[in-house]
Amino acid sequence: MFLFCFRTRRGSILSKLHIWFLFFVAVKAVSVNGVWPMPQKISSFVERYSVTPQTFTFQYTPGSVAQPGCSVLDAAFKRYFKLIFPDLLRQPGESYYVRPLASPFTVQVGVSEGNCDGYPSESSKESYRLSVSSGLAAVSAETVWGALRGLESLSQLVYQDDFGVYYINKTEIEDFPRFAFRGLLLDTSRHYLPLNAILETLDAMSYTKLNVFHWHIVDDPSFPYQSKFFPDLSNKGAFHPMTHVYTQGDVRRVIEHARLRGIRVVPEFDSPGHTQSWGRGQPDLLTPCYRGDVPSGTFGPVNPILSSSYQFMAKLFKEVTSVFPDSYLHLGGDEVNFNCWKSNPDVRAFMKTMGFGSDFSRLEAFYVEHMVNISTALNRTSIVWQDVFDYHEKIPKDTVLEIWKGLPPAYAQEMSHMTKAGYRVLLSAPWYINHIRYGQDWRDSYTVKPLNFSGTEEQKKLVIGGEVCMWGEYVDATNLSPRLWPRACAAAERLWSDEDQTSSADKAFPRLTDFRCRLLRRGIRAEPLFVGHCEQEFQGL
Repeated sequence: MFLFCFRTRRGSILSKLHIWFLFFVAVKAVSVNGVWPMPQKISSFVERYSVTPQTFTFQYTPGSVAQPGCSVLDAAFKRYFKLIFPDLLRQPGESYYVRPLASPFTVQVGVSEGNCDGYPSESSKESYRLSVSSGLAAVSAETVWGALRGLESLSQLVYQDDFGVYYINKTEIEDFPRFAFRGLLLDTSRHYLPLNAILETLDAMSYTKLNVFHWHIVDDPSFPYQSKFFPDLSNKGAFHPMTHVYTQGDVRRVIEHARLRGIRVVPEFDSPGHTQSWGRGQPDLLTPCYRGDVPSGTFGPVNPILSSSYQFMAKLFKEVTSVFPDSYLHLGGDEVNFNCWKSNPDVRAFMKTMGFGSDFSRLEAFYVEHMVNISTALNRTSIVWQDVFDYHEKIPKDTVLEIWKGLPPAYAQEMSHMTKAGYRVLLSAPWYINHIRYGQDWRDSYTVKPLNFSGTEEQKKLVIGGEVCMWGEYVDATNLSPRLWPRACAAAERLWSDEDQTSSADKAFPRLTDFRCRLLRRGIRAEPLFVGHCEQEFQGL
């Protein structure tokens, strides 16, 4: 802290102006240390230490199971050095402040279990401890995934003063996530998202400690996933068979980029509805619709009465699970329009034979049960949209149900019913942030209380998390980031942090404002929260 004084007629005193300046410096030294999402326990002090890139180093603690050669942490050290000292990325000729004779500062990282070559999973431990003192920051965690979360918090503690000097305050953090599943859905069918847009989204997810990328990769408009077994799915179903597809190499790149940031990649291949693009490359997969006794030339959902439909799906999913390593597979199952099934005489005859009567929800149940069985045979846990539960379909108890409909109390009632039935639940209904309005609509996301429903403590333990959904009807690479960020940050904090400590959006606002500026500095096009400015504005490409 600097002391300023001057002489007046009454002698050498500190003026009121300078007393306020001292107060501002002290307050700023603490307030800039805001971490997003809020840690479970954090103690920050006025005492601070200057750091410089020339004397700032990462190293492993001697007893850590992770040592040099650890793919996850070696990459993280390089990445976070650049994030902590962004001035090093300036163009030649631009200047940045170099503090002479700065003391060394070491970040020591220790991991007690696990390995560096695997993938994050539903059981990954993400807790960590972070202690910052003079010349040293110690990050300790059970796994590399927890160490990544600790490094992210550390990176947010470093700030610059008005003279460009980097500082970090004395800090103690003990942290862990409230929910294990903290996801973000991207829809790459309605608009194709270039690979770099997806990778940038994964970067921003890691900054907010979101840990599941739900890739809604195909849908009615297009089928951009390039299948090895069924190449015509993308050749005929993508917007363009060469420029608007994700090769298996692209998919591997996304998965590895995510892995190095502790993010799981869960693919969704939604069926039997939302499959119009599938039918262009796979003959006889979709149900022919009829007008009276004559085919209309249009097609509906996947044809559930043909054995060939299930044979195709089994082969496709066998390929998908060989490409995507995560233990979860999202099967969709939402918004199935029964009109085409009702119009088809063969389907009606099948319904009669099976004893389904005129209840086409039973036909959908028949189909989805087959899909879950295929997923189970491939050693995958199925996620399905809530429609599957609403239609009383017979699905295994280890299936995860995702709630997407309604506002409270509607989704709260749904959560109560699902957990009472013994199912694990994900909540996405209040976090459809593709819908926007003027003003600070992030507050709506922030005030969500995921466990505010009628049920026992055992029921509430079945809520494994939730996710932000960014559907693509009006979103492509031009507006993806500003529509996502910082609005998705609200859900990220709600899913990570203690609800009682983060109950006030007004108190969160200054931290979120600072974090939004940090996102800009890291190259993320995060939209403004209010009238104001950032010390370092977004510079563009």
